[in-house]
Amino acid sequence: MSLGQWTVHAHQSVSYRVAEAPGLLDPADGALARAARLTPGARRLVVIDERVLALHGDRIHAYFRARDAVPHVLALPGGETGKELAAVERVVRAADAVGLDRRDPIVAVGGGVLTDLVGLAASLYRRGTPFVRVPTTLVGMIDAAVGAKTAVNAHGHKNRLGTYHPATDTLVDRSFLHTLSTRHIRNGVAEIVKMAVIDDPVLFDLLDAHAETLVDGRMAGPAGGEVMRRAITAMLAHLEPNLWEQELCRAVDFGHTFGPALEMAVQPALLHGEAVSLDMALSCAIAVDQGFLSPADAVRVLRLLERTGLPVRHERCTPGFLAEALAESTRHRDGHQHLPLPAGIGKCVFAEDLTPDGLRRAVELLDRLLADAEGAAA
Repeated sequence: MSLGQWTVHAHQSVSYRVAEAPGLLDPADGALARAARLTPGARRLVVIDERVLALHGDRIHAYFRARDAVPHVLALPGGETGKELAAVERVVRAADAVGLDRRDPIVAVGGGVLTDLVGLAASLYRRGTPFVRVPTTLVGMIDAAVGAKTAVNAHGHKNRLGTYHPATDTLVDRSFLHTLSTRHIRNGVAEIVKMAVIDDPVLFDLLDAHAETLVDGRMAGPAGGEVMRRAITAMLAHLEPNLWEQELCRAVDFGHTFGPALEMAVQPALLHGEAVSLDMALSCAIAVDQGFLSPADAVRVLRLLERTGLPVRHERCTPGFLAEALAESTRHRDGHQHLPLPAGIGKCVFAEDLTPDGLRRAVELLDRLLADAEGAAA
């Protein structure tokens, strides 16, 4: 008697929108109403960062009132320490309390941590509920809130539990940055530097020309708009053909090989972008040591990071700690290092054979390159 065997082939078509939406909370603006499908009498769960609620809660309520819709607000703390399954469960309980239909979008208003965990909750709730992202931090606007990944931290590891569930709409309003601290602006700038170094030399030159002004002005003005548009365009160009990360050799992982372990090891002392900056600085030294990057270009990157106020060295970046971080990233990349390294400004290569001795040399070389960067600044 033969045994039955079946093979199922299925494909899922995915389409989502990322759009600039200046004046998003102006009652006369319809972008959020369209994305959240606000109609008279509509009830929507709005999950919002506690600090953002204190700053913008009245405007959010007024926006919903103008459309005779009802916002049910759940406020959550921001920051990596709150990025856990317990917060996802709070979102699920709130969705049940509101009585959402399966196609009623959840609205997430906050930084990348909040939009990540709300996205995970939406992906699990009724096996997939739509959600809308309104990022209020720079790192959210140009990185965390434009892709498909959702996640929470678990067991001491960053983003250990997650899914792929893009928001139907991500609405970017730079005016939220007016109330963002300088440190959190720098946090997002690190992800912009990442895209400039591995993809876009024009973006790098823009950052190089306007670094201090962009940070102090919180990305305002024409230069800020152009920098953000170029960064988002570059990010989406890399994500779109590999949205589900079937290919694990990813240029956008530049700054994310050693950074996640470092971020989790010293949280909350380091923000995500600060850990990315430390990783990029070390990766530039590795690239110089392996002959991919000229010392002059490495110094340009290091100088740009320093000028924007980002860290480039940390006491935890010992060869031993870095080797453990590399081993964890290698496991995450299916047994391959796939270490993204700059090969000139705007170019990326991948290393597969970094050794503990190579890490030791890179740590020592970074000190020499930083000395050269300080000399160039004098």
